[in-house]
Amino acid sequence: MTAADRVRAAVAAVTDPELRRPIGDLDMVREIAVDGDRAHVGIVLTIAGCPAAQRIESDVHRAAASVPGIAEVVVEVGVMTPVERKALTEKLRDGRPARQMPFGPESLTRVILVSSGKGGVGKSTVTANLAVALAEQGLAVGLVDADVHGFSIPGLLGIPAGTQPTRIDDLMLPPVAYGVKTISIGMFLRDGEAVVAWRGPMLHRTVTQFLTDVFFGDLDVLLIDMPPGTGDIAISIGQLLPHAEVLVVTTPQTAASEVAIRSGLVARQTGQRVIGVVENMAAFALPDGTIIDLFGSGGGAAVAEALSEPGAPVPLLASIPLSPALRTGGDAGIPVVTADPTDAAAGAILNLARTLSAQGRGLAGRSLPMSLS
Repeated sequence: MTAADRVRAAVAAVTDPELRRPIGDLDMVREIAVDGDRAHVGIVLTIAGCPAAQRIESDVHRAAASVPGIAEVVVEVGVMTPVERKALTEKLRDGRPARQMPFGPESLTRVILVSSGKGGVGKSTVTANLAVALAEQGLAVGLVDADVHGFSIPGLLGIPAGTQPTRIDDLMLPPVAYGVKTISIGMFLRDGEAVVAWRGPMLHRTVTQFLTDVFFGDLDVLLIDMPPGTGDIAISIGQLLPHAEVLVVTTPQTAASEVAIRSGLVARQTGQRVIGVVENMAAFALPDGTIIDLFGSGGGAAVAEALSEPGAPVPLLASIPLSPALRTGGDAGIPVVTADPTDAAAGAILNLARTLSAQGRGLAGRSLPMSLS
């Protein structure tokens, strides 16, 4: 290999932080020239004003400089032409038509809805931390904040206000936080703005666009933070993703567990499968060993028992104790599973992630893309 070939190979291996693919595979590398110990590297970004521009340029500079014999690197940055962008979007879709939902029954992505009967049980906090815990295990994780009226996922993951998806023609690239590709209606609103008077058709359209127009790439798991209750969005997602699995979150309190049972039953009516129950805000231990069950006990087990059927038991997968670290991490946008993995609540969520990873995706009763010759 010539010096230019070695530089090209090093630069081509740099990963685009938004698309999570090597820039060589994305046709972003242009002319490479080496004169003595000086390398001239040309690259193109997908769009003008690309938010990852500085990082890509820095990573390219570092990669080229790592090649033995190269002492100086000059990086020239351009922008793809419309024709090049169109070719890129077609490559990213891998033959899938525009605005086609990639998470249907034939997809190998495991889709898990995190639901609750009522608000205030910590469902979004559980979802955000679970997503990060799964990503820390090396899984490719996407997260859709479907709680349009009460969105909180961007804040829980520390995504700064005003952060929007990057658009490449008709594709939206979701922001990435703690290794999780995330989309929320909060990314399209001004700071402090609320979604007002949105009803069935607009809510259905929003959720559909999240699932079709946002480019998540190849995912192992897609988590969907559902709104509380069994309203329009639950019905829409039931229609769009009837094969999805459902994780029901409740507190130990009877008032919460009774409503949580209803959300699980409604999900089951659409064909979705309830895979387990998570009890949040469970009893916690004081330093002297005293156990405080602020919200009572037994709610999670009661929901699991009520949702179980003959031959199809629904387990209580986790009991997450009340935790100041879980709350402060959410307020700061630093998930407790990362900030303090030794915390009892973090440990329960990490164990939940390991349990779900070990289960794998159930394919029973689903058609696979196979043909008999």
